[in-house]
Amino acid sequence: MAEFIDLVLLAMLALTALRIIFLKDLFAVVMLFGIYSFLSALIFVNLDAVDVAFTEASVGAGISTVLMLVTLAMTGRKEKQSTHSTILPLFVVLVTGAALIYGTLDMPPFGHPDNPVHQHVAPRYIEESPKEVGLPNMVTSVLASYRGFDTLGETVVVFSAVIGVLSLLGVRRTKKKDLESGLETHKVLHVVSKIIIPLVILFALYVQFHGDFGPGGGFQAGVIAAAAFILYALVLGLPKAFAVVGPKFLQWMAAAGVLLYASVGLYSMYKGGNFLDYNTLAADPIAGQHYGIIIIELGVGITVFAVMLNIFYAFGSQAERSNIQ
Repeated sequence: MAEFIDLVLLAMLALTALRIIFLKDLFAVVMLFGIYSFLSALIFVNLDAVDVAFTEASVGAGISTVLMLVTLAMTGRKEKQSTHSTILPLFVVLVTGAALIYGTLDMPPFGHPDNPVHQHVAPRYIEESPKEVGLPNMVTSVLASYRGFDTLGETVVVFSAVIGVLSLLGVRRTKKKDLESGLETHKVLHVVSKIIIPLVILFALYVQFHGDFGPGGGFQAGVIAAAAFILYALVLGLPKAFAVVGPKFLQWMAAAGVLLYASVGLYSMYKGGNFLDYNTLAADPIAGQHYGIIIIELGVGITVFAVMLNIFYAFGSQAERSNIQ
């Protein structure tokens, strides 16, 4: 049954991708990209990779869709007609696709218990993680403890992304009368958003601090919390969103999250351990692991929230200025 579901979802993915290729309406393309992300999330759920599905749904179908829609507000929704021949791009795509398919021929069978990944690292995590880290959610143990260096690097990459966006676009403030949102007159949206936003923020806090026991963690929580404030900005307008959480404050938050994560590693070195060795944070190594993971996940959540919202502010303010001009 699981294989049948995978085949159906893969067929839907292929049809969605083909439709995206031939569409000229960029708004429809963005919507289909969101559907593509949801289908990918369903495939991950069927593969029991719920944490990955959570991230794909929140980032791919959520924040990415909103940012692409804001980009369309600056560029227009119709794709320009190309004057170049499509033969060479088609040839490159076919050759690349053939090379990728050829490369899969030497891969071990999908899901086979004798595959190398199931013989070395995975059994080590499964057998030793409950004793060394003590968290019910093994994914969090791997990402936040065993691969703490990688997660720190990913957090720095996210922080670097906002630096690049702000360097290119910046966040431009304009007079409130010029930035009034077209949704400000919709009373139904006001009422519904005031009900939904607190619930979304509460859910983000749950995902943040329940990541040790179930799917979730700092990355997903940061994206969900940012989505709540993005909804606030879309309904009530950017000036009111700036009054609640300003761009400058978000820039400080983004840096503070990275520093909070790195400070855990520095403190563990101060206590005589290695960088990001959580065992030294408390007399009981398991308790130290818990303290360290909670703190670094909080740092990830703060950085991701600030980065996502700041990027939206940058694109949104540019789109508003383009509409005014």
